[in-house]
Amino acid sequence: MRAALALLVSAQAPVGVQPLLAPVAMAPAPFDPAAEYITAGQDEPGYRSWYLGGPWRAAQVKSFNEYLNSYQVGGILPTWQLLRTATSWQECGGQPFEIPPSEEWPHIVQTLRYIHDYVVPAVGPVEPVSGYRNPSLNQCAGGAPESAHKHYSAIDMVPLRPITRIDMMRALCATHSLHGAQYNAGLGFYAFMRFHIDSTKFRRWNMDPAVAAECPAIVHPEDIASVGQPLPQTSPAPAATPATAAPPAATTAPSPTEVVHTPERGYQR
Repeated sequence: MRAALALLVSAQAPVGVQPLLAPVAMAPAPFDPAAEYITAGQDEPGYRSWYLGGPWRAAQVKSFNEYLNSYQVGGILPTWQLLRTATSWQECGGQPFEIPPSEEWPHIVQTLRYIHDYVVPAVGPVEPVSGYRNPSLNQCAGGAPESAHKHYSAIDMVPLRPITRIDMMRALCATHSLHGAQYNAGLGFYAFMRFHIDSTKFRRWNMDPAVAAECPAIVHPEDIASVGQPLPQTSPAPAATPATAAPPAATTAPSPTEVVHTPERGYQR
Protein backbone atom coordinates (compact mmCIF):
# COMPACT_ATOMS: atom_id res chain seq x y z
CA MET A 1 0.00 0.00 0.00
CA ARG A 2 2.81 2.44 0.97
CA ALA A 3 4.75 1.52 -2.16
CA ALA A 4 1.68 2.13 -4.31
CA LEU A 5 1.06 5.51 -2.64
CA ALA A 6 4.67 6.54 -3.24
CA LEU A 7 4.38 5.54 -6.90
CA LEU A 8 1.17 7.56 -7.26
CA VAL A 9 2.70 10.68 -5.68
CA SER A 10 5.79 10.32 -7.84
CA ALA A 11 3.75 9.99 -10.99
CA GLN A 12 1.70 13.10 -10.18
CA ALA A 13 4.62 15.30 -9.15
CA PRO A 14 5.62 17.98 -11.64
CA VAL A 15 8.90 17.50 -13.46
CA GLY A 16 11.83 18.63 -11.31
CA VAL A 17 9.87 18.42 -8.04
CA GLN A 18 11.10 15.85 -5.52
CA PRO A 19 8.35 13.37 -4.51
CA LEU A 20 7.10 13.95 -0.96
CA LEU A 21 7.91 10.43 0.15
CA ALA A 22 11.40 10.29 -1.37
CA PRO A 23 14.14 9.72 1.22
CA VAL A 24 15.97 12.86 2.31
CA ALA A 25 19.76 12.60 2.38
CA MET A 26 21.16 13.49 5.81
CA ALA A 27 24.34 15.55 5.97
CA PRO A 28 27.14 13.67 7.73
CA ALA A 29 28.10 14.88 11.17
CA PRO A 30 31.13 17.19 11.02
CA PHE A 31 34.45 15.57 11.88
CA ASP A 32 35.60 16.91 15.25
CA PRO A 33 38.48 14.91 16.75
CA ALA A 34 38.80 17.33 19.67
CA ALA A 35 35.23 16.81 20.89
CA GLU A 36 36.17 13.67 22.84
CA TYR A 37 38.59 15.69 24.97
CA ILE A 38 36.38 18.69 25.73
CA THR A 39 33.86 18.62 28.54
CA ALA A 40 30.42 20.16 28.16
CA GLY A 41 30.68 23.88 28.79
CA GLN A 42 34.17 24.21 27.30
CA ASP A 43 32.91 24.22 23.73
CA GLU A 44 32.22 27.38 21.72
CA PRO A 45 28.65 27.87 23.03
CA GLY A 46 30.03 27.41 26.54
CA TYR A 47 32.63 30.09 25.88
CA ARG A 48 29.99 32.54 24.66
CA SER A 49 27.98 31.93 27.83
CA TRP A 50 31.06 32.43 30.01
CA TYR A 51 32.12 35.53 28.08
CA LEU A 52 28.73 37.16 28.54
CA GLY A 53 28.60 36.18 32.21
CA GLY A 54 30.59 39.19 33.38
CA PRO A 55 30.82 42.65 31.77
CA TRP A 56 34.52 42.92 32.64
CA ARG A 57 35.49 39.83 30.64
CA ALA A 58 35.28 41.52 27.25
CA ALA A 59 37.90 44.07 28.29
CA GLN A 60 40.13 41.37 29.78
CA VAL A 61 39.96 39.19 26.69
CA LYS A 62 40.68 42.23 24.50
CA SER A 63 43.76 43.10 26.56
CA PHE A 64 45.02 39.54 26.43
CA ASN A 65 44.51 39.32 22.68
CA GLU A 66 46.31 42.63 22.16
CA TYR A 67 49.21 41.33 24.24
CA LEU A 68 49.53 38.25 22.04
CA ASN A 69 49.41 40.42 18.92
CA SER A 70 52.12 42.69 20.28
CA TYR A 71 54.50 39.70 20.39
CA GLN A 72 53.37 38.39 17.00
CA VAL A 73 51.76 35.25 18.40
CA GLY A 74 48.12 36.29 18.05
CA GLY A 75 46.07 34.00 15.84
CA ILE A 76 48.40 31.00 16.08
CA LEU A 77 45.60 29.35 18.06
CA PRO A 78 42.12 30.75 18.68
CA THR A 79 42.21 32.99 21.73
CA TRP A 80 39.06 31.52 23.23
CA GLN A 81 40.57 28.01 23.13
CA LEU A 82 43.69 29.29 24.88
CA LEU A 83 41.48 30.26 27.83
CA ARG A 84 40.25 26.70 28.55
CA THR A 85 41.11 25.59 32.06
CA ALA A 86 41.15 22.02 33.40
CA THR A 87 39.14 19.17 31.95
CA SER A 88 37.92 18.48 35.48
CA TRP A 89 36.82 22.09 36.08
CA GLN A 90 33.25 21.09 36.99
CA GLU A 91 34.10 18.51 39.65
CA CYS A 92 36.65 20.97 41.05
CA GLY A 93 34.12 23.81 41.20
CA GLY A 94 36.16 25.94 38.80
CA GLN A 95 35.44 27.96 35.69
CA PRO A 96 35.51 26.41 32.19
CA PHE A 97 37.55 29.39 30.95
CA GLU A 98 39.82 31.79 32.75
CA ILE A 99 42.01 34.74 31.80
CA PRO A 100 45.37 34.21 33.53
CA PRO A 101 46.85 37.00 35.65
CA SER A 102 48.73 39.41 33.39
CA GLU A 103 52.04 38.62 35.09
CA GLU A 104 51.75 35.06 33.71
CA TRP A 105 51.11 36.12 30.10
CA PRO A 106 54.80 36.25 29.06
CA HIS A 107 55.15 32.52 29.71
CA ILE A 108 52.79 31.53 26.89
CA VAL A 109 54.59 33.52 24.17
CA GLN A 110 57.48 31.14 23.54
CA THR A 111 55.14 28.14 23.84
CA LEU A 112 53.00 29.55 21.05
CA ARG A 113 56.09 30.21 18.93
CA TYR A 114 57.18 26.62 19.28
CA ILE A 115 53.70 25.36 18.38
CA HIS A 116 53.67 27.61 15.30
CA ASP A 117 57.22 26.80 14.20
CA TYR A 118 57.41 23.07 14.87
CA VAL A 119 54.25 21.44 16.25
CA VAL A 120 51.81 22.43 13.51
CA PRO A 121 54.31 21.67 10.71
CA ALA A 122 54.82 18.22 12.25
CA VAL A 123 51.22 17.10 12.87
CA GLY A 124 48.97 19.71 11.27
CA PRO A 125 46.40 21.92 13.01
CA VAL A 126 45.86 21.37 16.72
CA GLU A 127 43.24 22.41 19.25
CA PRO A 128 44.03 23.40 22.85
CA VAL A 129 42.00 21.47 25.42
CA SER A 130 43.62 22.82 28.61
CA GLY A 131 45.78 25.86 29.33
CA TYR A 132 46.01 27.96 32.48
CA ARG A 133 45.02 26.44 35.82
CA ASN A 134 44.89 28.67 38.87
CA PRO A 135 46.54 27.29 42.03
CA SER A 136 43.39 25.80 43.58
CA LEU A 137 42.17 24.30 40.32
CA ASN A 138 45.64 22.97 39.56
CA GLN A 139 45.74 21.21 42.93
CA CYS A 140 42.28 19.71 42.53
CA ALA A 141 43.04 18.57 38.96
CA GLY A 142 46.11 16.65 40.13
CA GLY A 143 48.76 19.07 38.87
CA ALA A 144 52.23 19.26 40.40
CA PRO A 145 52.86 22.15 42.82
CA GLU A 146 54.92 23.95 40.18
CA SER A 147 53.02 22.73 37.13
CA ALA A 148 53.77 24.62 33.93
CA HIS A 149 49.99 25.03 33.58
CA LYS A 150 49.92 26.96 36.82
CA HIS A 151 52.29 29.54 35.29
CA TYR A 152 50.56 29.50 31.88
CA SER A 153 53.55 28.10 30.04
CA ALA A 154 51.75 24.87 29.11
CA ILE A 155 49.04 23.88 26.68
CA ASP A 156 47.53 20.41 26.36
CA MET A 157 46.17 19.84 22.86
CA VAL A 158 45.06 17.27 20.31
CA PRO A 159 45.71 17.07 16.55
CA LEU A 160 42.81 17.86 14.24
CA ARG A 161 43.97 15.82 11.24
CA PRO A 162 43.68 12.02 11.20
CA ILE A 163 46.93 10.53 12.51
CA THR A 164 47.80 7.51 14.62
CA ARG A 165 49.11 7.94 18.14
CA ILE A 166 52.44 6.36 17.19
CA ASP A 167 52.89 8.58 14.14
CA MET A 168 51.95 11.64 16.18
CA MET A 169 54.50 10.81 18.87
CA ARG A 170 57.17 10.00 16.31
CA ALA A 171 56.67 13.31 14.48
CA LEU A 172 56.56 15.44 17.63
CA CYS A 173 59.52 13.67 19.19
CA ALA A 174 61.68 14.06 16.09
CA THR A 175 61.15 17.80 15.83
CA HIS A 176 61.52 18.17 19.60
CA SER A 177 64.93 16.49 19.45
CA LEU A 178 66.06 18.89 16.75
CA HIS A 179 64.56 22.17 17.93
CA GLY A 180 63.18 21.79 21.45
CA ALA A 181 66.29 22.91 23.31
CA GLN A 182 66.37 26.40 21.84
CA TYR A 183 62.79 26.95 23.01
CA ASN A 184 63.22 25.20 26.39
CA ALA A 185 60.33 23.08 25.14
CA GLY A 186 58.76 20.36 27.26
CA LEU A 187 56.91 17.57 25.46
CA GLY A 188 54.67 15.03 27.19
CA PHE A 189 52.06 12.51 26.12
CA TYR A 190 48.91 11.42 27.91
CA ALA A 191 45.98 9.15 27.12
CA PHE A 192 45.03 8.62 23.50
CA MET A 193 45.88 11.70 21.38
CA ARG A 194 46.36 14.31 24.08
CA PHE A 195 49.84 15.83 24.37
CA HIS A 196 51.49 18.66 26.30
CA ILE A 197 53.79 21.47 25.18
CA ASP A 198 55.41 24.10 27.39
CA SER A 199 58.48 26.34 27.20
CA THR A 200 59.78 26.02 30.75
CA LYS A 201 62.45 23.32 30.44
CA PHE A 202 63.75 21.05 27.67
CA ARG A 203 62.48 17.60 28.64
CA ARG A 204 60.23 14.75 27.52
CA TRP A 205 58.07 12.15 29.25
CA ASN A 206 55.49 9.38 28.78
CA MET A 207 57.02 8.11 25.55
CA ASP A 208 55.34 5.04 24.04
CA PRO A 209 57.76 2.06 24.04
CA ALA A 210 57.27 1.74 20.28
CA VAL A 211 58.71 5.23 19.82
CA ALA A 212 61.03 5.60 22.80
CA ALA A 213 63.85 3.73 21.09
CA GLU A 214 63.78 6.25 18.25
CA CYS A 215 63.46 9.21 20.59
CA PRO A 216 65.31 8.52 23.86
CA ALA A 217 64.04 10.27 26.96
CA ILE A 218 65.94 13.40 27.95
CA VAL A 219 65.39 12.82 31.67
CA HIS A 220 65.24 9.63 33.71
CA PRO A 221 61.85 8.20 34.76
CA GLU A 222 62.67 8.75 38.44
CA ASP A 223 63.07 12.48 37.77
CA ILE A 224 59.54 12.64 36.40
CA ALA A 225 58.12 10.51 39.22
CA SER A 226 59.70 12.72 41.87
CA VAL A 227 57.47 15.72 41.43
CA GLY A 228 59.13 18.81 42.84
CA GLN A 229 62.68 17.43 42.63
CA PRO A 230 65.24 19.53 40.69
CA LEU A 231 66.16 18.50 37.18
CA PRO A 232 69.57 19.05 35.57
CA GLN A 233 69.89 22.59 34.29
CA THR A 234 69.92 23.02 30.54
CA SER A 235 71.96 25.50 28.58
CA PRO A 236 70.24 28.83 28.07
CA ALA A 237 68.37 29.30 24.83
CA PRO A 238 70.14 31.22 22.05
CA ALA A 239 69.54 34.94 22.04
CA ALA A 240 66.35 35.86 20.25
CA THR A 241 66.48 37.89 17.08
CA PRO A 242 64.69 41.25 17.02
CA ALA A 243 61.85 39.64 15.05
CA THR A 244 61.21 37.16 17.83
CA ALA A 245 62.34 39.10 20.86
CA ALA A 246 61.39 37.52 24.13
CA PRO A 247 58.58 39.15 26.13
CA PRO A 248 59.47 41.05 29.28
CA ALA A 249 60.26 38.90 32.28
CA ALA A 250 57.28 38.08 34.45
CA THR A 251 57.26 39.39 37.98
CA THR A 252 56.73 35.84 39.24
CA ALA A 253 58.74 33.56 36.97
CA PRO A 254 58.34 29.79 37.19
CA SER A 255 60.67 27.94 39.50
CA PRO A 256 63.76 26.53 37.76
CA THR A 257 63.03 23.21 39.40
CA GLU A 258 60.75 20.42 38.23
CA VAL A 259 57.55 21.71 36.65
CA VAL A 260 56.13 18.57 35.05
CA HIS A 261 52.54 18.10 36.20
CA THR A 262 50.94 14.79 36.94
CA PRO A 263 48.08 13.72 34.63
CA GLU A 264 44.95 15.73 35.16
CA ARG A 265 41.99 13.79 36.50
CA GLY A 266 39.17 13.26 34.10
CA TYR A 267 40.88 13.65 30.73
CA GLN A 268 41.29 9.94 30.02
CA ARG A 269 38.04 9.51 28.14
